[in-house]
Amino acid sequence: MAEPTSPRWAAGARRLARGCWSTLWDYETSKVVVVKNRRLGIVYRAVQLLILLYFVWYVFIVQKSYQDSETGPESSVITKVKGITTSEHKVWDVEEYVKPPEGGSVFSIITRIEVTPFQTLGTCPESIRVSNATCHSDDDCVAGELDMLGNGLRTGRCVPYYHGAAKTCEVSGWCPVEDGASVSQFLGKMAPNFTILIKNSIHYPKFQFSKPDSYLKHCTFDERSDPYCPIFKLGFIVEQAGENFTELAQKGGVIGVIINWNCDLDLAASKCNPKYSFRRLDPKHVLASSGYNFRFAKYYKANGTTTRTLIKAYGIRIDVIVHGQAGKFSLIPTIINLATALTSIGVGSFLCDWILLTFMNKNKVYSHKKFDKVCTPGRSSASWPVTLALVLGQAPPPPRPADRPPSPPSGQAGRSRGEGQS
Repeated sequence: MAEPTSPRWAAGARRLARGCWSTLWDYETSKVVVVKNRRLGIVYRAVQLLILLYFVWYVFIVQKSYQDSETGPESSVITKVKGITTSEHKVWDVEEYVKPPEGGSVFSIITRIEVTPFQTLGTCPESIRVSNATCHSDDDCVAGELDMLGNGLRTGRCVPYYHGAAKTCEVSGWCPVEDGASVSQFLGKMAPNFTILIKNSIHYPKFQFSKPDSYLKHCTFDERSDPYCPIFKLGFIVEQAGENFTELAQKGGVIGVIINWNCDLDLAASKCNPKYSFRRLDPKHVLASSGYNFRFAKYYKANGTTTRTLIKAYGIRIDVIVHGQAGKFSLIPTIINLATALTSIGVGSFLCDWILLTFMNKNKVYSHKKFDKVCTPGRSSASWPVTLALVLGQAPPPPRPADRPPSPPSGQAGRSRGEGQS
């Protein structure tokens, strides 16, 4: 009885498996094909040249990729402001117009104030600026109501406002409220001549490198003559930030002093110096959030009654921002980037091969010349060293049947044997 035949798909699967198994042990080696085509050669050399220029000029010279780098230095900032200015009523010194006085990396210089003097605890009309504060009768005011944006607890009475014919709800709090009796004073007359000293030191822990900011006490920063002097005039900072000093002093604003420490530690330590830049940080064109102001109060006793002077201060806030990067030669990034550069040069060959095998008129001819398939000779009965030599291609393969000399005809063979016997 005949054995049942295997299904076709099983035979195909076995052939596929044998093909995959044999392909797994194939070895591929490069073959050099010289194509005599001037245009293709120009494209090939141009791509190589562009890649070489990119790595030599941008990667190694501009980016300094042969260095190990560290960003975000540890920094210390100490500031000190000097100068005197005047307003309509008094002379102002540093202790009064600089807040806070400790000299940190963020501080404010007051340029205009709105003063509400002689505030005491009592009852008075609410500010007309507060929503739902205006009224026509007591029925419009709810006793005990507390508005988080207001100035006190409502008493339930509707009283005349400080000036004009309007009426607002009465509140219990510090009276009079701010906009009812405030007086404006401008301090910015001499403010552009204030000097600001910024003492800054940095440390890169990865390289154990520190640099204190050495300065001269009598220098003033100048981009050409004294680019490393850390003493600046307030007017110069505002001008470099692209702002008008008078307008900024009226509404207030935030100016950033950016100190950039980019240090090449392969050079001498004296070459590691800060670079200063200035820009406005608050959104100038957004009315809801532009400008800068804050409030504080001064308390005292008058006739046994606690009294205070409320001050709404407009000023120029200075934020000192320190950042930078240090780099030093290291063998590992150098080797990595050199290997990347050498590998990237092969992009030219890939591009030209694609053009050659896709767009050239004789692409089939080029494909036949570029890709060859060589089969390993079959095993022979020779000893294992000869077999290994055949596999490695170090010994000539056994002659094929077509290469053997043809055997003589039978008649000639018999005649030769007869001649041999006689």
